[in-house]
Amino acid sequence: MENEIRNHLNNPTELEALYRNNKVRFKRSFDVLYTEFKGNAIADCWKERLHYESPELNWGSRSELLYVVVASLIAGLVAKLPAIFNINEDYFYPRNIGFIVFPMLTIFFAWKNKLSVAKIAFIAVTTLIGLIFINSLPNVKQSDTLILSCIHLGLFLWSILGIAFVGEQTNDKQQRLAFLKYNGDLVVMTTLILIAGGIMSAITVNLFGLIGLEIADTYFQYVGVFGISAAPMVGTYLVQTNPQLVGKVSPVIAKIFSPLVLVMLVVYLIAIVYAGKNPYNDREFLLIFNALLIGVLAIIFFSIVETAKATKNTTAVWILLLLATVTVIVNGVALSAIVFRIAEMGITPNRAAVLGSNVLILINLLLVTTKLFKVLAKKVEIDDVGKTIASYLPIYFIWTIIVTFIFPLIFGFK
Repeated sequence: MENEIRNHLNNPTELEALYRNNKVRFKRSFDVLYTEFKGNAIADCWKERLHYESPELNWGSRSELLYVVVASLIAGLVAKLPAIFNINEDYFYPRNIGFIVFPMLTIFFAWKNKLSVAKIAFIAVTTLIGLIFINSLPNVKQSDTLILSCIHLGLFLWSILGIAFVGEQTNDKQQRLAFLKYNGDLVVMTTLILIAGGIMSAITVNLFGLIGLEIADTYFQYVGVFGISAAPMVGTYLVQTNPQLVGKVSPVIAKIFSPLVLVMLVVYLIAIVYAGKNPYNDREFLLIFNALLIGVLAIIFFSIVETAKATKNTTAVWILLLLATVTVIVNGVALSAIVFRIAEMGITPNRAAVLGSNVLILINLLLVTTKLFKVLAKKVEIDDVGKTIASYLPIYFIWTIIVTFIFPLIFGFK
């Protein structure tokens, strides 16, 4: 959309049509271009218009509200399928929990972005393949490949959601970064919704308990399940229609947690040496170590997205560089530990998955760290770091396909 805005900047009618066609995407694209047109009267007016914060909550159009209600009900019904059709919950939920939320969100963005028939067909077919494949796998107890496939299927569906989010411009790096920012905002909004819902539920159950009616089980089996299932859809709608709700919270969280996580990681590495913990021989410790790595990686990515958008503060870049460097060290320890375990005890599905993930993350971190160093050396802009992250996202998508669909076949459901 950047090129369309650039071409029609001096044509108010066409510019207004672009805005009304997709307001959220127009705003993101305009913000990217604004530095190029700063000082232009029309561009300055649009800047003020797009960033005007209404004191009232925007509830969007009736059609959007209707979709949110219907999508929330469908998500709740999918979550209740085991109860409706007497399906084994241990079989259903590990395989299908991603289908409770992601398809509804994907359809929402496909509709909002007015995707082409070809792209809608691609999204529908890939989602259907995932649904059929995961539910056709044999119900083998204690199957590592089945667990890995179920976990990575969620990441696969998340990637499909990203394809719908970026719209027709699949290679648009700014749109990919906007997708990462959307995920951060969604986590904040959904958490607030769940906290508020939890408080309301506790009050409701206890109020009925005071008059002798124990509704806890029934309430959580129906109202609770539908509420939890609907929370991501409602959170997405609020984030999209009212970006100001968390637009100022997310940068603050990024600025606060980046230095805190850096200190925590340094202290943790020192504590590992002091405590004598050995990731090379302790399997559980290695798993936690890798979970920590993924969490820190997410914080780095989100912080870089916010830093690139909000500020060019050198201190913030230094913190991100140090955090990325320390995370590379953590990744190196984890990678050497998994290589050691493979050499000593052989390859297994879990070890192969962890090895592949660690290698991909290490390469990504090294690319990001190099870019951050160049930013401080004033060889590149901070935006280039975000572009590096955006360019790497498809590689993670390919990895989710490998683990989800190929690992069960290679390792024979071990």
